[in-house]
Amino acid sequence: MPNEKQSMKKIIIYTDGGSRGNPGPAAIGVVFYNEKGQIIKEYSEYLGENLTNNEAEYQAVIFALKKFKAFFGKKIAKTSEIEIKSDSELLINQLQGLYKILEPRIQSLFIAVWNLKTDFKKVKFTLISRGKNKEADRLVNEVLDYNPPATLNI
Repeated sequence: MPNEKQSMKKIIIYTDGGSRGNPGPAAIGVVFYNEKGQIIKEYSEYLGENLTNNEAEYQAVIFALKKFKAFFGKKIAKTSEIEIKSDSELLINQLQGLYKILEPRIQSLFIAVWNLKTDFKKVKFTLISRGKNKEADRLVNEVLDYNPPATLNI
């Protein structure tokens, strides 16, 4: 795999975050594709209880950027062009500077993404339809199905 890592110039990352209950139990799904459209890696993670959909969407982008650096290394990140694709209109429009960020918890997540972006040659954020984000969405739902919310016995 070292040759693939060294030649990595552009990678497309599909991200999704979801919360059942909004706020409620939340999870993320992240799928890395190479320039040929082949899946390189996929990740999913349970985030915990009491998060909103928007927080989960941001957490997915943060996770993706951190995972890229961990997998390929900071040196490769500096020379790579990344395209993050998400079906969250709010997330993409905020990251593109088109929408204001009023929620304090989202502001801190936005800053985290912004700081991570500086480790890459270029990061582009693209809005896609929900139908084009099926793999990342599947990962989110698998995690949430496996981690059902805690119930109170009263």
